[in-house]
Amino acid sequence: MSNWKSICKESDLAPNVGSCALINNEHVAIFNCKRTNSLYAISNYDPIGKASILSRGIIGSIDGQPYVASPLYKQHFHLETGVCLEQPEHQLKTYLIRSIDGEIQVQVPELIPA
Repeated sequence: MSNWKSICKESDLAPNVGSCALINNEHVAIFNCKRTNSLYAISNYDPIGKASILSRGIIGSIDGQPYVASPLYKQHFHLETGVCLEQPEHQLKTYLIRSIDGEIQVQVPELIPA
């Protein structure tokens, strides 16, 4: 069963600038990329710089693929797969994201009871 959480209105997202949302106690970086006309949601945590900072990164494309450059050490993370271009052993968690009736929603992974 799908579990979608509304996080903001589409009009709240500036184009080509990241935002951060707290979902299940995880920081999620949200991007509204005008080049691809797509929304992306990845973990906000940079595993190389060891900080929750990716929503402040610069988005762009490399060989036509959407990436965000970490503001710390400038590694590029693929916005669809989460894989780091320079160090592919690092992969970010990605989230399904959509816009429904002007609301941005992220699919929340279901928590497994302990």
